[in-house]
Amino acid sequence: MPNLQSKWRYLVMILGVQLVVMALLSRDGYQKRVNYFFRIFRRGDAGGSVRNQTARDVYANLSLLSRGPGNEENLPYCPKKSPLINGPFHVTFPSGLTLAEVERRNPLVVRGGRYRPPNCESRHRTAIIIPHRNREHHLKFLLYYLHPFLQRQQLNYGIYIIHQGGNYTFNRAKLMNVGFREAMREEDWDCLFFHDVDLIPEDDRNIYTCDAHPKHAAIAMDKFGYKLPYKMYFGGVSALSPQQYLRMNGFPNNYWGWGGEDDDIGMRVSLSGMLISRPSLSIGRYKMIKHKLDDGNEVNPKRFNMLAKTRHSWKNDGMNTVEYEPKIMRPPVAECRGV
Repeated sequence: MPNLQSKWRYLVMILGVQLVVMALLSRDGYQKRVNYFFRIFRRGDAGGSVRNQTARDVYANLSLLSRGPGNEENLPYCPKKSPLINGPFHVTFPSGLTLAEVERRNPLVVRGGRYRPPNCESRHRTAIIIPHRNREHHLKFLLYYLHPFLQRQQLNYGIYIIHQGGNYTFNRAKLMNVGFREAMREEDWDCLFFHDVDLIPEDDRNIYTCDAHPKHAAIAMDKFGYKLPYKMYFGGVSALSPQQYLRMNGFPNNYWGWGGEDDDIGMRVSLSGMLISRPSLSIGRYKMIKHKLDDGNEVNPKRFNMLAKTRHSWKNDGMNTVEYEPKIMRPPVAECRGV
């Protein structure tokens, strides 16, 4: 008889718990969560991302743009918020993509990687600086997505591929100093984006213009689970106005090999009295093209010792000390400057 009473007691407890759960689920907040998971189940998305279901083709509707009548002096200003912005878009890496295909898909980009909206005067002038060496495979995918991404934002932009020649160890940060100087020689840019060649933006609401503070745009990479790896991280894609860049003396020139320069740059922002601005995690999303470390870009064993000295070295190593020998080439979808 006691065993029977115990079984009834457990049964009553289970029914009580079920009633409480049903009551909670009847509330709006819980009901929305339940509906969310049911939608995922119905769509067969075992990974669980409704956001990707609404992503679009980054080239959608851009073919409707055409060159203006030729009288560019009297064009009205573009709207403060571009009507072409779509939000998230699909990023895939199809085999067989060529730079010729990128050129064909972007007929309004003139030789040297320059573009301006055909029917209005852009409110912003942005230069994209891409440090590069032996990454042609990655570069064609970046250009394939980056051109329509920027055109949707109605930017007047130019893309500069800063290629490191020779057999020296790769120096990413110094190449960006070179890119800054060469880009500013050509035009009075409002903003400069320093962009890794293997990172593809996934949402065109991530506007490529500068903020009141240096901006870290690549806040959510798939490599890190679409989260910021640590608070002072400033790698991948960052944006600075010319004034901000010079205030922090640009980037360091002495980081040869992989690692360390991103943290040095983040420290320079703080040491020069500035803050870091970022978009939201839902907008600053990037997909990384998977790859191994290149030959000539091995891990820098001195990076931690160098970082420990940044507080004392940043004013004496940067834009005020950069030296290089330029060689200029002009591919059709970007401007390449060899160093």
